[in-house]
Amino acid sequence: MDFEKLYNAFYMQVYSYLMTLSGNPHTAEEITQEVFFKAMKTKHPYRSSSGELTWLCAIAKNTYIDECRKQARFQNADRELTDDRNMEKLLEDEGATLQIHRILHKLEEPYKEVFQLRVFGELSFRKIGQIFDKTEAWARVTYHRARLKIKERMEEHGTEI
Repeated sequence: MDFEKLYNAFYMQVYSYLMTLSGNPHTAEEITQEVFFKAMKTKHPYRSSSGELTWLCAIAKNTYIDECRKQARFQNADRELTDDRNMEKLLEDEGATLQIHRILHKLEEPYKEVFQLRVFGELSFRKIGQIFDKTEAWARVTYHRARLKIKERMEEHGTEI
């Protein structure tokens, strides 16, 4: 397969398709380059039942989806860091710490233990999941639900997180 001809013939169409998906010229350009790189290094060239453009657009769509997922993970990680910093600041306040401990004392399991392991034990979600014989995702969701419950109960008592 002559990749230079493929690139010259379909670059603008793939780029336009990605512009439609992303709405961002920089993102569309980056992913278009990635699409042609992936096409060039693939061991399984396009199937003859579909055209080359269809094959390239399928690669483009999947690459774009992967990029969106990656960006979402970064945004979630940033949000988690901010949430954890806010909780740390609250824990530095002696009155808020006492209130959090009172709420934790009444909090149902597994929220109570997961929250304590994460905040006070400083364990990763992976390790917390292992302790409970659950997945990392389960630990993450349980921790965030615990945080929401604590936040709701603190707001009921007039304290903002």
